[in-house]
Amino acid sequence: MRLLLTYLLVVVTVIFNLDVPVAFAEGSSSITPNELFGESAILIDATTGQVLFEKNPHVKLYPASITKIATGIYAIEKGNPDDVVTVSKKARYEEGTRVYLGEGEQVSLRKLEYGLLMHSGNDAATAIAEHMSGSTEQFAEELNAFLAEKVGVTETHFANAHGLHDPEHYTTAADMAKIAQYAMKNPIFREIVGTNRLPWDGREWKSELINHNKLLRDYPGATGIKNGFTDQAMHTLVGSAKRGDTEMIAVTMKAASSNYAYKDVTKLLDFGLNGYETKQIASKGERYSAIAAPGDTNQVSYTAKEDLYATVPVGSEPLVELTADGQLSVSAGELAMTYPLERHEPPAQRVQAASAAFGFGAADDDSSHSYARYGLLIAWLGMNLFLIGYTFSRSRRMRRVRQRNLERRVN
Repeated sequence: MRLLLTYLLVVVTVIFNLDVPVAFAEGSSSITPNELFGESAILIDATTGQVLFEKNPHVKLYPASITKIATGIYAIEKGNPDDVVTVSKKARYEEGTRVYLGEGEQVSLRKLEYGLLMHSGNDAATAIAEHMSGSTEQFAEELNAFLAEKVGVTETHFANAHGLHDPEHYTTAADMAKIAQYAMKNPIFREIVGTNRLPWDGREWKSELINHNKLLRDYPGATGIKNGFTDQAMHTLVGSAKRGDTEMIAVTMKAASSNYAYKDVTKLLDFGLNGYETKQIASKGERYSAIAAPGDTNQVSYTAKEDLYATVPVGSEPLVELTADGQLSVSAGELAMTYPLERHEPPAQRVQAASAAFGFGAADDDSSHSYARYGLLIAWLGMNLFLIGYTFSRSRRMRRVRQRNLERRVN
């Protein structure tokens, strides 16, 4: 009987495209684009940005409310959380999902950020935009400039703060992954999108916010981030989860149902967390040395400007090498990444440069020849100092002799 009921539930779900709770699997060892329901999808390592899977990642699509990820991090980084925001009539009557702000109600920017990211409040988005930029149109311009400069997006143009449909409001799965990765580095943003429940005491609505992102309740280790829906965008979802020191970010766009979107992100997160791990490969200030040039005994040193990490298949050790142009090359299985290092010239090269300026060649492989050249350089400098001193002293004696001869003629 139970088997029959399960079969009927699956049939009804497929026929009517219902949203039912997603069963989160323990994981999968492989994944293909055809297994995903979304038109576009991507999976990245949240620490390194390494792309681990993609399906049409650069197709421009409507994002719906995952737009609020960008609005949220912009408000957090550029705004004052203690600012008091006065809700306008436009914000009060914004369409779609709301936290039921009242016209003229005064709310802190911090509270609006929670309403924006947890409950997907379109009224909160408009209130934030008007407070920060004077108008929603100006806010969109400033948001686009911020994303281009700070995140490096190239396939995104937002026309509003909430994601309600606009033909000129679009992004890609690849850009959304970058935006999410950037936002999750901010501890305040991370705390908000990871909050499951929060009391809400508004002038017109007293309730409890329950985060719209079902991953927080259903997926082990989930850390965020945001879901969305409009008729044109269909269902979009950006999800993140962490196990140990490894965190993954998955994006799916234009899925036919919420259930399909969660299935996509679940499959992507399982694939990433079960198959890969993030390992530190260098610490800030760690030094590497290399021969300055072929046949040279002098060494150039390089240091890591920050802690460096790499994504590697589970259980494997990355191969770390210093390249000829001073980069750290890391490879593990099919994955490869490079990191620029800071170059430091050796003291010996500065001495050689001075030596060359005085007509001496660079030292060869024979260290005795090097010492001989440096000795000759010192002797040459000493001789020149002696000649300068002798010339100066002789000039002074000659002036004194001329002075005495002149005095005798006068007398």
